[in-house]
Amino acid sequence: MFFISVAAFAQASSNLGKRQYDSACAVCHGISGKGDGPYKQFLTKSPSDLTILAKKNGGVLPVSRLYDVIDGRWEVLSHGPREMPVWGRGFIYLDSGDLTSDPLARVRILAVIDYINRIQEK
Repeated sequence: MFFISVAAFAQASSNLGKRQYDSACAVCHGISGKGDGPYKQFLTKSPSDLTILAKKNGGVLPVSRLYDVIDGRWEVLSHGPREMPVWGRGFIYLDSGDLTSDPLARVRILAVIDYINRIQEK
């Protein structure tokens, strides 16, 4: 029987969030999350500084809105139309399921949100 400690699970989850972020978000939002990724120069609208989302929202990270942006329910023009959001499309191909109900897609989205929470300015 295999047991995993809470600490080990938390570490694995946080690494997943950073890996997902680095592979899908950093190209625009930058490794630091400040909106200074290498694709910034090709966008008509600068990417958001993800490190100040909580500060701009009264000190609380807007988790629900972040989730909706990542899964494509909240349209962000630089991400593409809702029918083909950058993240959502990738999750559908990775998990071969419906983004709104697939537990693996939800885990990936929540891991990224956890990582974004950890890079918030204090």
